[in-house]
Amino acid sequence: MIRQEYRVPPLVTMADTDGLANVVYEAAASRPGAAVFSRLTAGGWRDLTCEGFAAIVHGLAKGLAANGIGAGDRVLILGATSWEWSAADFAVLSLGAVTVPVYPTSSAEQVRHIVADSRPRACFVASAEQRELVGAAGERSWLLGASFEELIAAGATVDDDEITRRRLAVRADDLATLVYTSGTTGMPKGCMLTHRNIFAAAANVVELLDPVFRRSPEDPASTLMFLPLAHVYGRVALFGCVWAGVRTGLVAAPAELPAALPVFRPTFLIGVPYVLEKIRKAARQALGGAGYEATEAAVIAAGRAERHGEASTAGVAADAGIHRQLRAMLGGRLDHVIAGGASLEPSTADFFAGLGVEIIGAYGLTEASSTVSMSAPKANRPDTVGRPVPGTTIAIAGDGEILVRGAQVFPGYWPDGGHAATEWLATGDLGRLDEDGFLSITGRRKEIIVTSGGKNVAPAPLEDRVRLHPLVSNCMVVGEGRSYVTALITLDPAVLERWAADNGVDLTGGVPTEDPRLVAEIATGVEAANRLVSRAESIRRFALLPADFSVQQGHMTASLRLRRKAIEEDFDAVVEALYRS
Repeated sequence: MIRQEYRVPPLVTMADTDGLANVVYEAAASRPGAAVFSRLTAGGWRDLTCEGFAAIVHGLAKGLAANGIGAGDRVLILGATSWEWSAADFAVLSLGAVTVPVYPTSSAEQVRHIVADSRPRACFVASAEQRELVGAAGERSWLLGASFEELIAAGATVDDDEITRRRLAVRADDLATLVYTSGTTGMPKGCMLTHRNIFAAAANVVELLDPVFRRSPEDPASTLMFLPLAHVYGRVALFGCVWAGVRTGLVAAPAELPAALPVFRPTFLIGVPYVLEKIRKAARQALGGAGYEATEAAVIAAGRAERHGEASTAGVAADAGIHRQLRAMLGGRLDHVIAGGASLEPSTADFFAGLGVEIIGAYGLTEASSTVSMSAPKANRPDTVGRPVPGTTIAIAGDGEILVRGAQVFPGYWPDGGHAATEWLATGDLGRLDEDGFLSITGRRKEIIVTSGGKNVAPAPLEDRVRLHPLVSNCMVVGEGRSYVTALITLDPAVLERWAADNGVDLTGGVPTEDPRLVAEIATGVEAANRLVSRAESIRRFALLPADFSVQQGHMTASLRLRRKAIEEDFDAVVEALYRS
């Protein structure tokens, strides 16, 4: 049963005979000397033109063809965000082959699973160590950047027209990529995304945010891309920037952003709440001192009034000099930040608004090519994640679950697919729509944690592994909207008694939750769990609780499933202590 429904018609559609790689060649033909990427070198930022980038992509495609890569073949890319990553991606897509992105921080077990499941015929990696990690897929492997000259040389015997023929044979509904996303249990699943899926998501956002992506020739749009390209959010965002003609500087990790901002001077950013929080903390560390707290409070007050359309009572910032320094830290030209992946703490949104930077909230998931709803300039309602992206219909089911339909919705999971375009995509999240179509997220049905860095974390595998430790009775992973993952752990009374007897520990006062020997013992179980996942998904801190979870206390269902919300509320003080520095 559908309780609410809201649809926004598309602003742009992809022709059935089109493919994603065409955008690179069209840019080279229409604006050959314009900058598509900027690379940080010893001499500063150096631009790579549309014409130069297209030549590299074409050369790499010829090299891949010479090595037997063709339509439908999977090619794995394992490496940090860089223009070389994007060049390899577009080269793969030029042949009708399928890109399989892998996080450089993935655990060995995760990489082995993706290789076994996707069966790639070749791969691009960033190091010799990664080449060994991908195993059999490394038989046809090239280093990102370092091996490009070798690969391009190998393709010298392939006719240029052959690559053009293959590229023009790609169709919109052909598979473009397999993006592995966390499931609620077990290993990640391969999410199948077509050329049309990615185009629909990226191009409609560009058209919706036209003033952001397309400014005047005298003041062109520019951005710093730091999102991992292994994540569909970063990949779709980068395609939109290439399609719109945005000059895009690339940094390998969010930690590099504060230093790059005042030099590159972007006009907008695409990121996640965690990064905005890091920028705010960096400003406090750099400028903290006399007058800073009062200035920050005034900036936040002004921003809150701006976001809610109220008259500001704060006036100009308490210290105009500090205010100018804050703007300078952002580069002086920044006026928009698209923030998706998790909810943003309100005072941080107010902080940026007080500095003249509008936060554009967004919501999406991998199965919808990262794009479901988005705010826009002059259509930005606080505490919502915007309206349906053009071409999207959002519905609210009778039980409150958010349902999605649109050209960006995937055809299914690898290898069989099975999701019809006419079907609703059940997101597993709960929400509501207001009368104007603005979506508010009210909860999550599925047990996937989204950190403030936008990382999806499946708690069950971590919890299952921690519970394997003899002393552990139960474990609940925490981290929704937080900067890192933590855990609440309970102990098995019988095993604890034996441990206490062996170690001369008196239990008459209850569970010794702070005993360093006990904490160290449990840490071995946490470390074993962390070996299953990447650093971003790992449990950074944990707390031992004085008693086990129980049905009687309302912490478990009759079928012994954790009542996560109730546990987190009852142990709120413990959880907060885990996130104090």
